[in-house]
Amino acid sequence: MKFSVFQISRKGGREKNEDRMGYCYTRESGLFVLADGMGGHPEGEVAAQLALQTISALYQKEARPVVKDVTEFLATALMAAHHQIIRYASERGMLDTPRTTLVAAILQGTQATWVHCGDSRLYLVRNGEQVTRTRDHSYIEQQNAGVIRMDRVNRNILFTCLGSPTKPVFDVTGPVPLQQGDKLMLCSDGLWSSLPDNEIVRHLSTKSVADAVPDLVEDALRNGGEHSDNVTVVAMEWETPDNFESTHGISTDSISDGVFASTIQAGVLDTLVDDLDDAAIERSIAEINEAIRRSAGRKP
Repeated sequence: MKFSVFQISRKGGREKNEDRMGYCYTRESGLFVLADGMGGHPEGEVAAQLALQTISALYQKEARPVVKDVTEFLATALMAAHHQIIRYASERGMLDTPRTTLVAAILQGTQATWVHCGDSRLYLVRNGEQVTRTRDHSYIEQQNAGVIRMDRVNRNILFTCLGSPTKPVFDVTGPVPLQQGDKLMLCSDGLWSSLPDNEIVRHLSTKSVADAVPDLVEDALRNGGEHSDNVTVVAMEWETPDNFESTHGISTDSISDGVFASTIQAGVLDTLVDDLDDAAIERSIAEINEAIRRSAGRKP
């Protein structure tokens, strides 16, 4: 696989940044994940981090070097992340549980499949147009889609998330075929709540992800003002050999079958993935980071 990737998280006017994002990949598969810990509940940043760690660890176990059933994996991994958060709260006797939104995508071959729960979004942009985006699990999105009718509603009210006492509602989309130059962006609501979709598409259509993402984040923070939400984005552009070198992207062609690369901090998920070895994970990360440094010339 060949792709360009860029990720960034900026603290807005909030007390702390509870967003988390990252990506990992093998020779033939890539996982991109973003979670937005929910305010109003304790330790949202823990919920977001647990979600990323759980899905990343399960992905490393499954992607050897590809995930056999991507749709099933995404649904199972999301539920595993949910249960891990519930277990965390139970072990600590917490009266309220940490909660988070989640959006995650897997790229394999020339296809992308994604899952989302809550209002963290995924955008797919192609040839200057928005091919699709996820629909938030919020009352306002359901009202706009004609699913429910409500006279007055706060767009921030979600009816599902990870970590809630009730079972999460989530949607799996795909597989969707990818074309050269397609851009896939995962973002927290701190971005899309401050920028209209057409502005997001314009930036992604006219710039590389390394240029578009920082500009989008700056615009969102500026529009949000002193009380702006945290803004977190991870985006990738699907590359082909004729334009790969000019974009300083990542090539997995030189990666050996046993190597797993990750920007997601390894967790202690022994009850979920008891055969993972932290030392082996660190060695794999070090190996792939060195490969990225050699082939790309810089780290996205």
